[in-house]
Amino acid sequence: MQQNNFDAYIIPTADFHNSEYICEHFKSLAYLSGFTGSAGTLVILQNEAYLWTDGRYHIQAQIELEQTGISLMRHGLPGVPSITEFLDSKLKDNNTLAFDGRVMSTEFVLELKNKIKSKITLVTNVDLINGVWSERPKLPFSIIYRLDSFFSGQSYEEKLQIIRDKMTEYNTDMFILSSLEDQAWLYNLRGNDIPHTPVFLSFTIITLDHTFLFVDQNKINLVIEKYLNDKEITIRPYSDIYDFLELQKIRNILVDFKNINYQIFSSIYKNNKLVNKQNPTILLKAIKNETEIKNTKLAHIKDGVAFTRFMRHVKTSFQNKEEISELSLSEYLKELREKTEGYVDISFNTICAWKEHGAMMHYSANNETNSQIKGPGFLLVDSGGHYLEGTTDITRTLALGKMTEEMKLHFTTVLKSVIALSNAIFLKGCKGINLDILAREPIWKLLIDYKCGTGHGVGYLLSVHEPPNGFRWQIVPERNDSSVLLPGMITTNEPGIYLENKYGIRIENELLCVYKAENEFGEFLGFETITYAPIDLDAINPRLLTPQEKNWINEYHKMVYNTLSEYLDMDEKEWLLKTTREI
Repeated sequence: MQQNNFDAYIIPTADFHNSEYICEHFKSLAYLSGFTGSAGTLVILQNEAYLWTDGRYHIQAQIELEQTGISLMRHGLPGVPSITEFLDSKLKDNNTLAFDGRVMSTEFVLELKNKIKSKITLVTNVDLINGVWSERPKLPFSIIYRLDSFFSGQSYEEKLQIIRDKMTEYNTDMFILSSLEDQAWLYNLRGNDIPHTPVFLSFTIITLDHTFLFVDQNKINLVIEKYLNDKEITIRPYSDIYDFLELQKIRNILVDFKNINYQIFSSIYKNNKLVNKQNPTILLKAIKNETEIKNTKLAHIKDGVAFTRFMRHVKTSFQNKEEISELSLSEYLKELREKTEGYVDISFNTICAWKEHGAMMHYSANNETNSQIKGPGFLLVDSGGHYLEGTTDITRTLALGKMTEEMKLHFTTVLKSVIALSNAIFLKGCKGINLDILAREPIWKLLIDYKCGTGHGVGYLLSVHEPPNGFRWQIVPERNDSSVLLPGMITTNEPGIYLENKYGIRIENELLCVYKAENEFGEFLGFETITYAPIDLDAINPRLLTPQEKNWINEYHKMVYNTLSEYLDMDEKEWLLKTTREI
């Protein structure tokens, strides 16, 4: 920075596509700071450094940043300035702010330019990381494979026509698609370039009569090459995207400033008219078709069998005083999923958190932190799988040993929150922000809150976190999860209570938005729970549940038993019958 005369340098947790999860090559922030969460931004000044992250990672970041000299900025808390506000207060006239525009979203950079009052110089094309990270991993390489129409339910041609209709509606003749999940969805192709997210690094440009795919051609075997050629998709080298765009003149280009990097913006804004709209693909892929819905339910049955076997193993191992740990249990659960037909991968790194580790919402055990499971406490397990039939995300908190009244109060309250949102009936047009209070109210009544959303969209053999649907009590623009809820959307329902240095409790099911009825008052929608696994009755205080809530948990457990029992042996079936008993 001194050599280049830079007064400030920004490093986000991001790749060239604004992906939530990134491959090793792009983990510059983790390399420099030691912070390993999936969301963070590092701002480095000449004599100071600051890291912003959201409520999911406040506890984790405090631990990981200890003794680094980096100040933690707890994004979302009162009195904590945004990155833009902070830089506006720090930068003076003639200062220089720099970053690698390929890993910065256009929306964020334009906000910086508009809100920093000082007359600063922006340098947007410098990657300083290569100069200090001598053993930086190379860009990932994985062979691209096709998702058969038996699983996808809709052809590339059908999806492309809908996109072109949108382009025409917006009076545009070119569309730049950068989001990796959207491209994988469009082509019905998958890869393995990002751990636990089956996508491949690429860019797509669609005109009214042609499609260009910018990708490492070595990832394309003869089968996929023929598939792309048959679809009349032109394959270009991955890095050619910027030179290609520099040549475009007088185009009306559809772009999503949230999802294209600033280097792409810089290549096109001078010579073309830009129409900034949310990628039409985001909503299209969020509304699952009939095939995807049917398959996703099957994936949840497979996953539910694996998790039920895992839960039985944990409970019996603890009772028998066998040696178990966070890491050994994570591996055991992964092995159960791997044995399942149609398994592709886990959908994210398993969170297996014992006692106080559960208070860190996205805790990940390692050799240094790995806890042995001994003595009474809560074991929080958040996990999921990718199957050819779809993606799952489930959290269960298991009661091991004697529970205190406070522990039962908190667990039962979280269950009440899950039930309240599961039972929601609402008019079409509602968003997650309208319904979030249903989940938070029981917890708020205890004067407790959880510093994250209540739920997120889930992709179909894509990202386990998928916009634009979600539940949260206030809009967080960068999360892009505040869309209208529509039939076919799948959203998690995962309220929780997290007490630092004590325990964490989370119960998570996936909800399918479904049509309920239409009358003179409008169209009514609701939810169908499609996660099938026991909720631990050992942590419930039945006296705190209303008759309606008792009926919900009893009916849910009846469904779990009826759905899973045919896949279990006699001992497993007997255990599940007891575990799903009526209360």
